[in-house]
Amino acid sequence: MGLIHIEMFATLDLVGQAPGGPGEDPDGGFPFGGWQAPLLDEVSGAQVSAAYEGTDALLLGRRTYDIFAGYWPDQASAEDQDFANLFNRIPKYVASRGTPELSWAGSSLLGPDLPAAVREIRERHEHITVVGSLNLVQTLLREKLFDRLDLWVHPIVLGVGKKVFDGGAVPTNITLLEPPVAGKLGTVLLRYGLADGTPATGDMSAPDRGLSS
Repeated sequence: MGLIHIEMFATLDLVGQAPGGPGEDPDGGFPFGGWQAPLLDEVSGAQVSAAYEGTDALLLGRRTYDIFAGYWPDQASAEDQDFANLFNRIPKYVASRGTPELSWAGSSLLGPDLPAAVREIRERHEHITVVGSLNLVQTLLREKLFDRLDLWVHPIVLGVGKKVFDGGAVPTNITLLEPPVAGKLGTVLLRYGLADGTPATGDMSAPDRGLSS
């Protein structure tokens, strides 16, 4: 069974909406589209590139798909041609409530039962990468249909916007897979893996905690 890796950019207050540009996702009058651009540096750029190593399929929400399909097919000779060559070559699976025309070569629309469709494509690929696609990501988190969550936390607070963990999140254990790495501008990569079980509780005043009076 293949692995599903989620690549997600977020602010300190975990807003994940429209990091890439002003027109990416203006829903709700979001005023900060493109908030990630001023915080990119060599460290985070290298981390992002490394995160795609081994990817043999993309899993995208409709909005992210439209953005990618309108850009990457024409970038084969551009500065970021490694990404273009990868994205243009591998299959793209799209989650959408509608029936969009998918013109980007290698694109397929997932069926209406999204969890079942994702489980099915896991059987066909070794490393499925999810990029952006905030609504899709929330479904995957809720269904625990992921193996790794790469969360780049940027040192800004927006106070508005769609959040990574929004309504419908379920109790989930995750584990830190490696020490956090910070870029020069303060962006921190937190790489988590899905863990068994649900969060436990305890009593911080219990004697074995050494906190009792």
